[in-house]
Amino acid sequence: MKAPNIVSWFGRGQVAAPPDIANAALRSDRFRLKREGEWRRLEDILARMERGGLRRISDADLIALPALYRTAASSLSVARETSLDAATLAYLEALVQRAWFQVYGPRQGFMRWLRDFLLGGWSRAVRALWLDICIALFVMVAGAIVGWLLVAQDEAWYYRLFPAGGGDPRVPGASRDALLATLATEESASGLSAFAAQLFGNNSAVCILAFALGFAFGIPSLLLLVHNMALLGVLLWLFNGQGLTVELAAWLSVHGTTELFGILLSGAAGLHIGRAMAFPGRLAVLDAAAAAGRRAAVVMVGVVIMMIVAALLEAFPRQLVDGTAGRFLIGGTMLTFWLSYFFLYRPRLADTAAGADAG
Repeated sequence: MKAPNIVSWFGRGQVAAPPDIANAALRSDRFRLKREGEWRRLEDILARMERGGLRRISDADLIALPALYRTAASSLSVARETSLDAATLAYLEALVQRAWFQVYGPRQGFMRWLRDFLLGGWSRAVRALWLDICIALFVMVAGAIVGWLLVAQDEAWYYRLFPAGGGDPRVPGASRDALLATLATEESASGLSAFAAQLFGNNSAVCILAFALGFAFGIPSLLLLVHNMALLGVLLWLFNGQGLTVELAAWLSVHGTTELFGILLSGAAGLHIGRAMAFPGRLAVLDAAAAAGRRAAVVMVGVVIMMIVAALLEAFPRQLVDGTAGRFLIGGTMLTFWLSYFFLYRPRLADTAAGADAG
């Protein structure tokens, strides 16, 4: 059968359209008019996102975007099944393709991701682990106390807990001068770069291990925190015996406020995964572990940054800056910075995205 002369239908009204084509056109018009408002709203949101990213989008539009996309995709499916006019079909195909890219497509490049991570993403992930952080902090403090009490009752525990090498003056019975010499500064920065790299490797290994052990319901992560803090406890006991507690605290604070904070977050991240597996709630165990793992992974990316900072602080300022006050100033400044960033710095999601789009 010869196809109907559609050209006459799209002409200037001089030729009447066949009934079947007229019915199809009427059906297409009704279909479009019924849903056109949602299509136009979706198109407007997409246009603003393509011009200026999320900073141009209100919270209401951002929440409505997935639903509008599904509506447009459903309309496209109906249009294909019912053979609506080509113009409507082409419009919906283009609209759905644009919406898919904004909803499911790659969000941003590395630099934008990094800005979003530093300008709110990392701190939000840390705050999401607040309960695990509290538990890990309690365990770390308890570990330091346990280390102190063990060695106070029996000095043999010192050698079991503290890996002192041959010739290390930090042993029970050491003189005040010998212990004070271990807190002295270096005369130059020569060779400290290699020292910083070694420290970063050691610190990162502890953090990664604390995180990786979380799969066993978080118990190994907590035990690792206890062991590491027990080392600090025996050191505090040793230096306290010679009245050098303040000097040791100042020496440790230079890098310790960053390093210990990073270890705390690593243990909390591991515990977060273990706690999700032990108490998955309504989710399956693997689903709960996966969701917790994504949050913890964001925290661990930041921990790597903290370990780099801690290694640099330990290798340079700690070795070159003399005086208790100067060391406490550096350590206190770093602690204030981390606490402010994680718990006081709370940009809105839209502001974070705007900062990323500005680049």
